[in-house]
Order: sequence, then C-alpha cells, then structure tokens
Amino acid sequence: MRIAQFVIPIVVCCPALLAQHAAPAPEPAGIALIQQQAVDLRPLVQSDLARAFLAAAAALPRIEPRSLLRDPATGEWFTDERAAALPGDRRGALVQVPITEERYYNTRYGTPLMYARALDILAEHGVAGIRGRRILDYGYGTVGHLRLLAACGADVVGVDVDPFLTALYSRPGDTGPVAAADPGLPGGSVKLVTGSWPGRVGPEVGGGYDVILSKNTLKKGYVHPSREADKRMLIDLGVADTEYLAALHDALKPGGLVLIYNLCPAPAPEDKPYLPHADGRCPFTREAIEGAGLSVLRFDAVDDDAGRAMFNAVGYPTTAADGSPDLFAWYTVLRRPG
Repeated sequence: MRIAQFVIPIVVCCPALLAQHAAPAPEPAGIALIQQQAVDLRPLVQSDLARAFLAAAAALPRIEPRSLLRDPATGEWFTDERAAALPGDRRGALVQVPITEERYYNTRYGTPLMYARALDILAEHGVAGIRGRRILDYGYGTVGHLRLLAACGADVVGVDVDPFLTALYSRPGDTGPVAAADPGLPGGSVKLVTGSWPGRVGPEVGGGYDVILSKNTLKKGYVHPSREADKRMLIDLGVADTEYLAALHDALKPGGLVLIYNLCPAPAPEDKPYLPHADGRCPFTREAIEGAGLSVLRFDAVDDDAGRAMFNAVGYPTTAADGSPDLFAWYTVLRRPG
C-alpha cells in the first residue's frame, strides 16, 4: 500500500515535470521552413498569380540528404558517377560535401519565395496566369522557384553558368515534368541549361517565351561597374549589349515580357572596395533597349518598400549595424511589341 501511495503521485506529476524540462521545438528547416515562409509572405502579395506561387510550396517534394564531391584544387564539382571515371589519385583527393534539403532548394541565395514579388509585378503588366506558358530564368541560381513555377503549370527553362548546379540537380526527378500543385490540372516542367546565353547554349535554350526573368543577375554593377572591381565578382554577358538585347527580343513571343528584378545592399563608401552587387539598376540604357525593338514599360522603378517588407516577413535583415537601410530594390519591365 505504501508503494502504491508513493507511485501514484509520481505518475500524476510526471507530465507537468516533463513539460517544464522539455526541449524547445526545433526551428523549421528545408521544405518546412519554405512552407512557413509562404504563410508569412501571403499577406504581402497582391495577385492571384503570386498567391498560387506561394500555395505551391505545399507541394514541393522532400529531398533526402545527398552528397557531392569537390576538387579542392580546381573547385570542380562531381557526382559519384562522374567521380568514378577519374584516375584513382585524383578521385582520392576529392572532398565529400553534404547537401541538405535546405541547400538543395536555396543553394546560397536564400528562400526561393522572393520570386513572389516578381510575379506581382508581372501581374500588374497583364500576366494573369502562367499555366501552359514558357518562362526563361536567366541566372536561376537554384531550382526551388523553378519547381514552384512548374507546379503552377509553366514550362520553365533555367540557364546559369555555375557548374555546381549541374552536379547538384543531376538526379532523376530533379528536372523534367512537375505535377501540378492543384490536383486535376496539368503541370509544367523544368529544364536546366548550363553555359553562357545567348552564346553557345542559345540553340538549347531556344525561344518562344512568354516571360523572361532575371533576378539578382542583370545588375549594372555586375555588367558595367562604375568603379574598378574584382573580375571574379562580375558577369560577362559574352556578347555586346546590342547582341544580348537582340537575343532577348528574339527569344520572346510577340507581346512577351522581360522582367529584371534586383535586390541589393547599400553601396560601399568611396574609400572602400566597390561592391558590384550593390548597384541593381538596369545594366542597359533605355536607348539600347529601344534600339533592339523592345518597349520600355518601367525603367529602374524603385521597389525598396516591397523588398524590405518581404525580407522582414521571412526574418532577413534590412538594416545595417548603425540602423541605416541596407536593402534596396529596382526593377525594369520590357515588352516585345506585337
């Protein structure tokens, strides 16, 4: 009887004691974090297009941890299959790099959901939906937003020069058909092209696009820096501006849109090294754009408030240590007449 009287209070008290000492719930990561960010961003978007994009986050597939191999001497990336073909001494020098679900979807550029703002801007310029449309993303950087666009029914082509992306997205299912986020509706597809466009990969990228996007790639600071800069931080289009703009024009369907959207930190003071990524203005002049046959709908429109609101919603900083603004945004919208 004494044992029973002793045990019963312990049983009754255990849940309360456990609650007091329970470890805090882990912070969401990977898909769970993207899905939470979609909820946090929803009050900020204005269009059905952007809302459908955010809702598609619920349909992103889980990615099991994987690994790549990197040559520390050359910086080259290898899959296991490609590494197996190397000579033994070189294969033995490769370093294994784990790839988490978060790195798979974000790489080093943060949440793919920042494209929601670009979709709001496209909606303001007449893009009511993207199902069945062709979209080209120049400098895509990560597959996350491409899969979301495809889940909304678009056929998406991403082009980038980074060979890391070729190795990262090399498994079956990383590209190809993507099921629609809404059951019963047709899905889209994702195709990735590695190389300089519109140079040697021009034929592979093709044309007939309804929309061409470029986010955080076509920056004036990257393409035409105003001060001396480390060439490794710049972007070489591979062709003259006139040829690049002509390629944009020709890759679009008549009536198609180009959207250049750039988020940037504050520029460095004159006595500090130049920050190419801090100048997010359009790298092309209005005259050159119009000379290529494209109409300018918006040119270097300031979007600081919307950019900062989205950053704040997902917990990214928008101010410097001294409290001054440290996030700025610009966008340019072009149309091929017809």
